[in-house]
Amino acid sequence: MPKFAANLHYLFTELPFLDRIDAAAEAGFKGVEFQVPYDYPGRELRARLDAHGLQMVLFDAPMGDWDAGDRGLAAVPGREAEFRAGLPKAVEYAQALGCELVHVMAGVVGPGVDYKEAERAYVANLRYAADLFRPHGVNAVIEPINRRLGVVSGGPSYTTEGMHGYFLNHTEHARRVIEMVGRENLSLHLDVYHMQMLEGNLAETIRGNIGNLKHLQIAGVPGRHEPSVGEINYPYLFDLLDELGYAGWVGCEYRPLGKTLDGLGWAARFGIGRRTAAAISQA
Repeated sequence: MPKFAANLHYLFTELPFLDRIDAAAEAGFKGVEFQVPYDYPGRELRARLDAHGLQMVLFDAPMGDWDAGDRGLAAVPGREAEFRAGLPKAVEYAQALGCELVHVMAGVVGPGVDYKEAERAYVANLRYAADLFRPHGVNAVIEPINRRLGVVSGGPSYTTEGMHGYFLNHTEHARRVIEMVGRENLSLHLDVYHMQMLEGNLAETIRGNIGNLKHLQIAGVPGRHEPSVGEINYPYLFDLLDELGYAGWVGCEYRPLGKTLDGLGWAARFGIGRRTAAAISQA
């Protein structure tokens, strides 16, 4: 059975941020993920997690100035020093939160930037990050993201339907970059929502990359809503993950159509949802 983690920048946004950790546990999730932990002291986040026996499964390395349009810096030539200066903070939070996976975002590459130069910066920066992470037991992951769409207008911080101009857009490119970097603690992170938007062929792509797949995320297409909404047959993919012996987490990075608990019917077969939350609150 897949292990599901609640993405707290997308789910339970009807609550203050720290209270979302409590809500995720009450709903039956065993893990959580969110892009940016740096707004809160690591010890405070860890105390909340430990109070519920929750595992922190993924967060992003510092990505530059989000409000100014940065979406990571690893593939942005000329900003290597800034990228590398942020990595110790990622290590600090990985240790504080007991988290083994850090998503290193490529970033947005403008039309005037040479593609090959951006790729050279990307490979060099990923080597640097992987080498810095390794002694601390931290693994880096990279994720192809669709560049057609952008932030959700009026939505919570860090929620997007895509990232305009994002450098890494296809699974094949991500795999090639991983091979060029040549570090055992650099792996693949796939978001099924982005996969469908970018390339389709979901089952065979998962099957062909299962050996290097460390993290998976889900959402419905179109709209990035519940995985029960739209054109993707998620029950089939969940069964496929079991068949392939996938041992990583599945991050629920989707925008609920209404309140989070109201949209968790798809997860009832996995012990997650309103009924589970009610049972826990009465215990």
